[in-house]
Amino acid sequence: MLRKLDAITHGRNILSEMDGLHSDMLMDVDVYKMSENETLTIEESEKEVAVLIMAGRLEFTYEDNRVKASRSSLFDEDPTCLHVCKSKKVVLKALETAEVLVQKTTNDREFDSKFYKPEDCTSDVFGDGVLGDTSRRVVRTVFDYKNAPYSNMVMGEVINYPGKWSSYPPHHHPQPEIYYYRFNKPQGFGCSIIGEDVHKITDNSMSAIPGGLVHPQTTAPGYAMYYCWMIRHLDNNPWTERVDDEDHVWLLDSDVKIWPEKE
Repeated sequence: MLRKLDAITHGRNILSEMDGLHSDMLMDVDVYKMSENETLTIEESEKEVAVLIMAGRLEFTYEDNRVKASRSSLFDEDPTCLHVCKSKKVVLKALETAEVLVQKTTNDREFDSKFYKPEDCTSDVFGDGVLGDTSRRVVRTVFDYKNAPYSNMVMGEVINYPGKWSSYPPHHHPQPEIYYYRFNKPQGFGCSIIGEDVHKITDNSMSAIPGGLVHPQTTAPGYAMYYCWMIRHLDNNPWTERVDDEDHVWLLDSDVKIWPEKE
């Protein structure tokens, strides 16, 4: 399912709720817009929390730590994110107008808080040198099962180059996933395919992707697309890798020919 937020307004902007909107995603996901000098306190008794900087400059206070960090471009800068377990108090102070994305889900485990700086996150180029570079994109991973096996969540980002595809070849996995989109121009657009349904993506759209459905994406020529991708592990079934659609795995062959040969 795809849904568009008309605009990110001051305060809390709800993407999904465990006990409400898009509850099948099994996550609370919100975008907060904060004014200069405004504070936001987050403390969950049963949920782990990840706070991703989308824009602006903030001060993070948690446990005995006080850290300042900023972000001026989703497209050019790798992510900064604080990840804490349940019952950890986090206080955010906006040092200028700022936006953060907050992801939460239930988790009984206790683990050490981790403040991910840009250099702590992986940034890989996918689709390079195959299919005429039509699916070349940057995939950033903040945390997943490899570096945070104690978490019930995954968080990452994709930079989708203009006119190109991502999440391609089509793939699926049993775990639910959310994509939250931004474009480099307010009139930018693309499309999200979820199963057999095709949806138009615009700035501030989100895709709520049920487990088991393929979900390739593309953006129109001239418009770069960013999206934050968030997966919720299932009990005893964490997300560790994508499952490529059998109809399209031939595209991964090293010597694949994508234009019909003349007889």
